[in-house]
Amino acid sequence: MFQPGNNIAIKVPAFKWAETVVFYEKRIGLDLINQSDDSVAFKFGDITLWIDRVATQSQTDIWLELRTPSPDDALAQLGSPDRDGLELIEDGNGRWTSDPAGVVLLLRDE
Repeated sequence: MFQPGNNIAIKVPAFKWAETVVFYEKRIGLDLINQSDDSVAFKFGDITLWIDRVATQSQTDIWLELRTPSPDDALAQLGSPDRDGLELIEDGNGRWTSDPAGVVLLLRDE
């Protein structure tokens, strides 16, 4: 019912963001594919690794994307909390939730 999605996001506190970006670009050697003031994207195999600066955070979070035929059914199956208030899904195609450890999951239609 679930497949890995195309994106992983690392949500980083503002005071650690620049250092984290340099780490992935210079030390690990990932190719930069997109950049804005508060977000960069690297090619990470077949996945895009986003590193987002979050001014209101004090610790780092990992957010994963999962593909599923029906995000609503998947949310019910997982019994996970509805966290749709986290971030706007621009195309409206998905639901936000989290696992028991608090890792944020984006459930997207295949």
